[in-house]
Amino acid sequence: MLNPQQQAAVQYLDGPLLVLAGAGSGKTRVITEKIARLLKSGLYLPTEVAAITFTNKAAREMRERIGKVVGADSVEGLTISTFHALGLRMLERECAAVGLRRGFSILGEDDARTLIKDLAPPETGREQLDALRNLISRAKNAGLDPGAASKAAGSPRERAAADLYAQYQQRLLAFNAVDFDDLIALPVRLLSEDDERRLRWQQRWRYLLVDEYQDTNDAQYRLLKLLVGERGAFTAVGDDDQSIYAWRGANPENLANIGKDFPALKVVKLEQNYRCAQRILRLANRLIANNPHVHEKKLWSALPEGDPIRIVARASDTDEAEFVAAEINHRQLVDRSTPADFAVLFRGNHQARALELAMRALKIPYHLSGATSFFDRQEIKDVMAYLRLLANPEDDAAFVRAATTPKREIGTTSLEKLAAAARHSSQSLSAAAGNGAALSALAPRAARALSSFHQQLGAWRAAANALKPRALIEKIIVEAQLKAHWRSEAKGPEMALRREAQVDAFLEWVGERRETHLSALLTQLMLDSQDSEPGNRVRLMTLHSAKGLEFRHVFLVGCEDGLLPHVSSLDEGREDEERRLFYVGITRAKETLTLSWCRSRSRYGREEACEPSRFLQELPADDVRHSGQSKNTQSAEDKQRAARPHLDAIKALLGA
Repeated sequence: MLNPQQQAAVQYLDGPLLVLAGAGSGKTRVITEKIARLLKSGLYLPTEVAAITFTNKAAREMRERIGKVVGADSVEGLTISTFHALGLRMLERECAAVGLRRGFSILGEDDARTLIKDLAPPETGREQLDALRNLISRAKNAGLDPGAASKAAGSPRERAAADLYAQYQQRLLAFNAVDFDDLIALPVRLLSEDDERRLRWQQRWRYLLVDEYQDTNDAQYRLLKLLVGERGAFTAVGDDDQSIYAWRGANPENLANIGKDFPALKVVKLEQNYRCAQRILRLANRLIANNPHVHEKKLWSALPEGDPIRIVARASDTDEAEFVAAEINHRQLVDRSTPADFAVLFRGNHQARALELAMRALKIPYHLSGATSFFDRQEIKDVMAYLRLLANPEDDAAFVRAATTPKREIGTTSLEKLAAAARHSSQSLSAAAGNGAALSALAPRAARALSSFHQQLGAWRAAANALKPRALIEKIIVEAQLKAHWRSEAKGPEMALRREAQVDAFLEWVGERRETHLSALLTQLMLDSQDSEPGNRVRLMTLHSAKGLEFRHVFLVGCEDGLLPHVSSLDEGREDEERRLFYVGITRAKETLTLSWCRSRSRYGREEACEPSRFLQELPADDVRHSGQSKNTQSAEDKQRAARPHLDAIKALLGA
């Protein structure tokens, strides 16, 4: 049953609506019920409603929940997607209007960086390349084309980035490709410049719902405004206290801007928390009250008071990790908790190593979220480019990667000329490489290399019909001399061996698949490359990764100045965002919360002294209990805790 505020948010259909949904206040249920209300009202067809969220996983879960409320048939017509998927859908319909051909490619971040590296001066270092990539991304999200970016440049670095931006966009267009920023930027440009198309898309989706609104960047907000128009038929659901992505372009000011842009905006606050014990919620409220707010709200809970929050000091990060593992092990035996009831949250991925070692020592099953996926490794992506190209000759991005890995005397200038010829004849790059007329515009050496590569692709494509996928991949690796390429690119023999080991592991994975056709294998690969389900394991994850999740017991480690809040955020004046990040971590806990810090932490091979986080001083003293504060004395509680793993092991053996 919905509470009065939830009911108000669901029932309101008369204009623009902002739902300020505090942590654990049931926002997903509100969105689900709101969509059901829209469909049952008779005012909107399923095809006229679009719900936008920030991850594919969240979109899938939303679709499943709505299907249970309104029925599977009604869900079929609904658009439930991420902003980028929505933009892609628009570009697939409007590709010609933005200079693209059908079947255009989407460059992943890795391919985009490679393209920028090819265009930048040879002496440009990795950090400079990343900075240039970020500046180009920011320009696109700000709605600036290369010309506007050049005019707006205020420093030599920004001018260099604007020049590179122009070359980068020219190369993308030549390759019939877009990057992820273009999936939003191009639809925004199209709707801004073409009144007829804007009206058509406004009639296509007559009502929009946006989840996690506080995480929208400028481009996403502009797309929302263009799609809803003056009618303002939308519901935006968000929480300014959980805006933690400014570092990747999110603009918390959009919560204030929406009221200015839509004066008729109605605001509904969801302040009842259904997740946290009262002590945990009081802690969170006291902390976040130190931040400025556009809309004031205060969460409350009808759940039990709960245990005091523990603030624990440990000698080192190793000691901290062992303490957490012992506590998890002990609690599982005491109250029959399962591993999945626990989460250990931290500010940076580098903190995970000590925790992993401690979990393994006590044989506690765990899942590390956000680690580099096996399928994201450079050498695996190289192999995948060949497979993608064999399965789909129209995949221009895969062609570029395969044709230049390893180097085949095919430079970026030659590829751009080939792309121009391909556009002129409405062909893919792969087809143009076998077209004598297209190759005649290239230097003889590059033309021969491309022609040879085209013939080799034909031979591999024929072999794909006779060979199983593993045998085909082994054939490609040998004949394309990929092992020699990986060795030459590796920084030393150890890295070269690791790369070969990764490829061997990939071949093992392929060999275990039942799929005998390349297209079926690629589909399975796409599914398996997603982050594996954690199952019944303790979750180890960064605070950013934990957003939207909840656990019975939470350990938030590394509560130290310089780490949380992070020193880089302090230098950039983003202490408020770090406080919101701490708030997000606290509000993941349902029953118990333990905050820990170390007196010293190992960094870059040396021990550094640490001070407790300034945020710990902002917590209500009546709701916290400190332990381990003294360097030289060990409390009875600490001594008892140190002995727990041994006692628990004995009890487990005895079946106690």
